[in-house]
Amino acid sequence: MSVPDRCRFLNEDRSISGAGAWNAPGTRKLWLYNLHYFDDLNSRECERRREWHVPLIRRWIDENPPASGIGWDSYPTSLRIVNWIKWALWGGPLPEEIVRSLAMQVRHLEGHLEFHLLGNHLFANAKALVFAGFFFEGPEGERWLRKGLDLLDLEVSEQVLPDGGHFERSPMYHSLVLEDLLDLINLGRAYSGEGLDRTQKLAVKWSETAVRMSKWLSAMCHPDGEIALFNDSAFGIAPSPRELYAYSERLGFPITEGSRDGVTHLPESGYIRLQGGEATLFLDVGPLGPDFLPAHGHADTLSFELSLYGRRVIADTGTSTYDNCPDRLYERGTPAHNTVVVDGMDSSEVWGSFRVARRAIPFGLRIDEKGGEVSVECSHDGYRRLPGKVVHKRSLRFSGGTLEVVDTLGGRIRSAQRRFHLHPAVVFSGEERDGRFPAVSTGCWEIPGGGKVKWRSGAESARYEEARYSPEFGVSLNTARLVEEFPEAESRFGMKWS
Repeated sequence: MSVPDRCRFLNEDRSISGAGAWNAPGTRKLWLYNLHYFDDLNSRECERRREWHVPLIRRWIDENPPASGIGWDSYPTSLRIVNWIKWALWGGPLPEEIVRSLAMQVRHLEGHLEFHLLGNHLFANAKALVFAGFFFEGPEGERWLRKGLDLLDLEVSEQVLPDGGHFERSPMYHSLVLEDLLDLINLGRAYSGEGLDRTQKLAVKWSETAVRMSKWLSAMCHPDGEIALFNDSAFGIAPSPRELYAYSERLGFPITEGSRDGVTHLPESGYIRLQGGEATLFLDVGPLGPDFLPAHGHADTLSFELSLYGRRVIADTGTSTYDNCPDRLYERGTPAHNTVVVDGMDSSEVWGSFRVARRAIPFGLRIDEKGGEVSVECSHDGYRRLPGKVVHKRSLRFSGGTLEVVDTLGGRIRSAQRRFHLHPAVVFSGEERDGRFPAVSTGCWEIPGGGKVKWRSGAESARYEEARYSPEFGVSLNTARLVEEFPEAESRFGMKWS
């Protein structure tokens, strides 16, 4: 919140004066969801705004009648319940009429758990029931606690994969679920004197899971300390990785940041981190998401991100919106990622805001590491649905100072393009920008702060196109992408940095 009647979410500032603001027509749904979360009750420097909070809570109660409006959707209701209870636990006043409203919201949530959506939504529902179960005494509170713990016992086991990654394969949602788990551990300790043996046993299990999740998160961070932007991911939605590591440390299980040189393979979630010298590369060789829950998946199979000298160079486009609009379709589609587009089609058929039809399945993964060089090979069948029955195979050869990418297309193709999206900070010459390449395309990228990348393409033609980089919701920065036309079934691209 900036002032009592104005809020800024998702890089958009809006007035919230008047009862209609809570469900204002023409306002993005995700923005309105954020308005109903009440995250500000527990945000940084929230003490300075405490005098605003009780009047705003009372206003919410008066202007949002039970089960009426977007604020009573189960997901914002879950987050609001947790935020109001957290605020009360660290000393925020909750007068009797606010406690009554809180209990009414929990009853509503109990009858509208999001089994139809599952995933992080159901996890948030279960977390809210556990918070309410601790906060409220009596049979009703005991029922909420029992139901929430039953759900979490199932969901933690299903949603957190053996390698520590969240099953929706989004580093952003992984971070949100890790924060949920840390909150639950913290809550259980706060009520440790209540004799709730089951909660204490689950807290031990959750602690082990949180350590695995924290290590996964560390492996999926660039040298700048922020997450890779695979699938639906953006900065500024979940707590930063460093904030989560600090929270974990306060709870007694510190996490060592970073990963060793060489290969870090996260087999169940399907990511590979290659690190050596000044380079860090992340490669997606996994499924788009759970078969029954592809909502936050992108058509980005075999895409990669690359940092050099601590800076992002080849970057994912990111996620700027959840609206059902052309921007959303583009950001989920294959042309927005660092991989190969065949016959103008997406490798997985993304549609709507959160839907996917036929999807690419990766196979044939091989990883070889010897003498300081790593080779990775993987294929996917996402283009087999095309008349030419195309299979895309990508091979990477990575060392501390070079990268070679070889893309092979088996089957019949009409056209194919490989795309590499540059981070907006990367600089290239005016001659390259104008597309005046020699017969065998070569070029040079300059990295802010020092370092150059010389690249060489075996493609028939290469050009720069305007592109967008959306590291946050509501943000779209101008950048460029290098597009190469395939001369034949195989195309090579080499990079060398110094």
